[in-house]
Amino acid sequence: MLSPDQSHLQTAATMPKHNSLLRTKTSSFFSSCFLYAAGTSASFLLAWAFWSFFSSPAPSANPSFSRGLASEAALSCPAGKAGHNRSYDPPDPTFYDDPELSYTIEKTIKNWDEKRREWLEKHPSFAAGAADRILMVTGSQATPCKNPIGDHLLLRFFKNKVDYCRIHGYDIFYNTVLLQPKMFSFWAKMPAVKAVMLAHPEVEWIWWVDSDAAFTDMDFTLPLDRYKAHNLVVHGWPHLIHKEKSWTGLNAGVFLMRNCQWSMDFMEEWASMGPQAPEYDKWGVIQRTTFKDKTFPESDDQTGLAYLILKEREKWGNKIYMEDEYYFEGYWMEIVGTLESITDAYTGIEKRERRLRRRHAERVGESYGKVWEEHLKDAGYGRGSWRRPFMTHFTGCQPCSGDHNQMYSGQSCWEAMQIALNFADNQVLRRYGFVHRDLLDTSTVLPLPFDYPASDLVGGAS
Repeated sequence: MLSPDQSHLQTAATMPKHNSLLRTKTSSFFSSCFLYAAGTSASFLLAWAFWSFFSSPAPSANPSFSRGLASEAALSCPAGKAGHNRSYDPPDPTFYDDPELSYTIEKTIKNWDEKRREWLEKHPSFAAGAADRILMVTGSQATPCKNPIGDHLLLRFFKNKVDYCRIHGYDIFYNTVLLQPKMFSFWAKMPAVKAVMLAHPEVEWIWWVDSDAAFTDMDFTLPLDRYKAHNLVVHGWPHLIHKEKSWTGLNAGVFLMRNCQWSMDFMEEWASMGPQAPEYDKWGVIQRTTFKDKTFPESDDQTGLAYLILKEREKWGNKIYMEDEYYFEGYWMEIVGTLESITDAYTGIEKRERRLRRRHAERVGESYGKVWEEHLKDAGYGRGSWRRPFMTHFTGCQPCSGDHNQMYSGQSCWEAMQIALNFADNQVLRRYGFVHRDLLDTSTVLPLPFDYPASDLVGGAS
């Protein structure tokens, strides 16, 4: 369980000296940046982060979508045809043939549940498994980064997401353009998510992940069963929204949204607070009046989401799941310094558990994730846990612009990103027989001997 009284503020905790997976070369950058972190700086940190391009309920019209489309449609692949038939699109008309259909955020979509169902009926090879199908959406700006290493960092963050999606069989869409020119910065995610929903009726869940968030546990899978009665999942702490009325009671940089009519309606109302809307300035005032700790005047998506949860619980909030039991996304300064001890704990388990040392094809990796869970029952989650954090979010680092929060140095951001990305990459490379020798050395890898880590690492550690 996370510590909501601390984690939501994303303050810098004192972290142990970080060496590396095998041995990192430096850890001094952490000590300097923590001297300036305090709880009162959290709102400033999040506000600063919002200036990047991609920052980062009433019953549904068709209630079946809170339980999953496939269970309602009762469809299955035709006998003898395994997998999706990507070369078959029957001539029968579908919603795509409607000249009034618009992918833009301004145009309302009606009867989306029925339209999706009809499309799946005409494309039965996509119906089986639709209830758990996920598509990840992320993106960055169209132009080169101002930060000299920004494009390299974004490429590595993208690689990280592609690796996770490949391992778990998810599709991914990377967007680099503003689909609504006035919806800049953190608002740009909404037009992209709507367009993806229309382009992928075979997908039940759309998973938005900010460009500066990295998966740091490649084995962990989303507990979808937990979200059966909900249409939106976001990292947050309900008491901070309802009792404290804090705009930092959630983070809108990572969310899971069901592909259904409820979500179409919700995004329309959420987007009505954005810069393309006529009442944008008014919403900025309302948000600051409602959430006293909001320090900047502009209406933003995170405070807008918190407002809808607080003020429209019956209409929207009851279908929104605020996840606080694991790092659905976690603040990097709270996480990166713990990765060495986490690595040691996992290595110790591997030395004792032969099944986890067995070489295997990447395609069957999820079965080994289940073995890991057998040994992680007492690991806990969040702050103080020795479990790999699911996702590490570099809020405030601004890898593309380089305009990082002044609480810490740019160098501390860049080095922490390298450590977290290489920590994750080691989990991928293990499946290919290699490992990074040092978490601050991205380019050098070593081959792994048979039965590692029970056997010695070839080449030793530096």
